[in-house]
Order: sequence, then C-alpha cells, then structure tokens
Amino acid sequence: KTDEQDGQLGAGTTKTMGNFKGHALPGSFFLLFGLWWSVKYPLKYLCRKNKSACYLGSRAGFQRLEFVEGIIKAAFALIGMVAEQFVPDGPHLKLYNYEEQHWDHLMNWQHATMYLFYGISGLVDIVAHGTNTLPVAVDRMVLSLAVFIEGFLFCYHLHGRAMLDVHVHQLLLFAIFGGAVCIFLEVFFRGSIVLEMLRTSLCILQGSWLWQIGFVLYPPNGSPEWNQMDHTNMMFLTMCYCWHYAFAFLILAVNYAIVSW
Repeated sequence: KTDEQDGQLGAGTTKTMGNFKGHALPGSFFLLFGLWWSVKYPLKYLCRKNKSACYLGSRAGFQRLEFVEGIIKAAFALIGMVAEQFVPDGPHLKLYNYEEQHWDHLMNWQHATMYLFYGISGLVDIVAHGTNTLPVAVDRMVLSLAVFIEGFLFCYHLHGRAMLDVHVHQLLLFAIFGGAVCIFLEVFFRGSIVLEMLRTSLCILQGSWLWQIGFVLYPPNGSPEWNQMDHTNMMFLTMCYCWHYAFAFLILAVNYAIVSW
C-alpha cells in the first residue's frame, strides 16, 4: 500500500467531537427546505408572469404557503432543540457540571442555539404572513440573522480539532455566510427570482454537505476512517464540495423545468 493510499483513508486518525446524527439531522432539514424552495420559487415566478394559469397566482395563496412554511420551520427547530438536549448523551438542560467544574456538552448547546434562532424565524413567518402587524421584509431580515448566527457559532466551533475536521466545516461556512448575505439582499430586492434561486442552491449545498461531513468524520457501518491530517484528503473534499454545488444547480434546473412544463 502506497503512502498516498494510506493518506486517503484509514492511516492516522484523530478523535472527533460530535456524531453522525448531529450532522444528518440539520442536513435533512436544510435539504427539505432547499428542495421545497426549488419548486416554490419557480412556481411563484411563473405565476406572476401568467396569473390566469396558476391557482396559487394570488398574493393570498402564496401568503398561506409562507404561513405554513413558518409553522414547519418552527416545528423543525423545536425538534432539533429537543434532540440536542435530550439524546442519551446530551446535556438534558444542564449547562455547567459543578461536580467536575467544567461546561457541559457545549457542542449540543451551540446546536440548540442555532435551532433557537431558526425557530424565532419560523415564528416571525407565522406572524408576518398570518397578520398584517409586521413591516414588509422583516421575515427575510430575521431569517438572514438566523443564518448569520449559525455561521457565527460555527466559527467558534472548531478550536483544537483535526485539520480535516476544520477544513470541511470551513467549507460549510461559505454556504452559510453566502446564504446569509443573499437573504439580507432579499430585504431590499423582494421577490428577486435570481436571489431566491441562489439562496435555494446554497441551502441545498449546506444540507448535502452536512451529510458529507457526517460520512467523513463519523463513517457509519464500520467504514474505513479518513486520515484527518492528510492534505490530499483536503484537496479531494474541496473538489467534492464543488460537485455538491453542481448537483444543487442540477436539482434547480430539473425542478424549474418540471414546474414550467
């Protein structure tokens, strides 16, 4: 076996924090929302162009969709917070271990904090689209802040971790902060199909990449472990990240074609 082969899988391994489910759960949430948006926004755009051919073409129809989406978002966030707190090895609402004098399961607390802000975004969606009490575009502003908070937490999520672990999470930050900026621009350019589709592509990328991180750092079913310190693994996964984004664009293209058929 060559050194290069040794470097790709299995050679020096380093203990990683977290687990596979902790990445698969939020990854699934982002994928579901991204896939939904990849249908909703082309449909909304085409309905604006041809209102007579679309039963959802009215403003009220899409308001109802946004209202339901807010409920689902808040429910997903609640599920995520409960899961992070009450898994068997979770903190169970205990932030500090006074017996051993250290913070308790801070990674779970960080994930729960991320879900909290997405839950707030869901509640704002419910109020914004169920009533007329909030200013226009406040839902986008709060969603942008929720995505930014996620990235902000991840920036301080990686201290002392192995090189490959840090790298795959740094790649994730491009999708997170890109999405935050995109949604912030939607505050000022409301209804821009270009920004909506860009945001959708980054959401799908974030979801699929979280799954990829899970498979790399916590390979299931006894698969060989990745060498956390090998640079060729970083090169491959950077390329793999680009493939994930290409796949996200393919999903957008296929769904747009189906909706506009």
